[in-house]
Amino acid sequence: MRAKIDSVLEKVVLFILLLMLVSVVWQVFSRFVLRAPSTITDEISSFSLIWLGLLGAAYAAGKNLHLAIDLISEDLVKRKQGFFNGVVFISIALFAFTVMIIGGIRLVQLSFQFGQTSATLEIPLGIIYMIVPISGMLICYYSIDTLLNLRKLNKA
Repeated sequence: MRAKIDSVLEKVVLFILLLMLVSVVWQVFSRFVLRAPSTITDEISSFSLIWLGLLGAAYAAGKNLHLAIDLISEDLVKRKQGFFNGVVFISIALFAFTVMIIGGIRLVQLSFQFGQTSATLEIPLGIIYMIVPISGMLICYYSIDTLLNLRKLNKA
């Protein structure tokens, strides 16, 4: 299951990157060559950047490429590797659940409730913001799956 999610997520992230690249190149071309700047490319590239960043964070979490700051000595961490892995992955899952899923769902609800739309494309912003809880769910899944797989390896 994880490999399938990785594959789909990788393709989606690459597509969004390509969309953002085309949007920015068209903006530069239309502004400097055609002397008539496109009105929609700014929003397309901005929304693509939001989606790319959040889905990229989920992809990085799935590949265990998340940011790590060494606050505890390496010797202690090596002796209690299982404990510290548990703390790290549970913390990531709790953060993603509380901030991204719960907070993201609330953000989407409020955006739809107040009828917020983007200025140029007139897309409901709730659709744009849906990526926050979706990415949170992916990060939670990856964190819990990684933790369970590490526990299975430690028991074997």
